[in-house]
Amino acid sequence: MRPPAAYLVAAMAGTFIVTRAYLHWRPDTDLNIGPYNIHHLYTGVLLVAVCGIPAVLGVSGKAAQVILTAGFGVGLSLALDQWVYLIVTDGTNASYLLPVSWITGTLMVALACVYAAYIGRQRPGG
Repeated sequence: MRPPAAYLVAAMAGTFIVTRAYLHWRPDTDLNIGPYNIHHLYTGVLLVAVCGIPAVLGVSGKAAQVILTAGFGVGLSLALDQWVYLIVTDGTNASYLLPVSWITGTLMVALACVYAAYIGRQRPGG
C-alpha cells in the first residue's frame, strides 16, 4: 500500500479507535453550541469538505498532501462512525454505547479502510 493510502487508513482507523475509546470511558462528553448538540458526524463532514476539496483539486507539496489526506481520513471516520447510529437510534449518549452503534460504526470504518487499501494497492508502483 502506497503512502497516501496508508496515511488515509491510519487516520480513519486511529480516529475511530481513539473516539470510541474516549467516548466509552466518558460517554457524556458533548459538544454543544447554544442549544444545539453537534454530533461528530457534523464535524466529520466539515473536515471532509475542508480537506477533501483542496486534495482533489491538487495542492502542491508533500506535507500539504499528507495533512489533507490525514484530515480527510479523520473526518470520514467521524462521519462513518455516526451515520447509521443516527438513523437507527434516538441519538443519545446511551444509544452510542449500544451494540448496533458499535457494530455498524466498526463495519463502516473497516469497509472504508479496506476500500482505501485496495485502491492504494492498485495504483501504479503500489
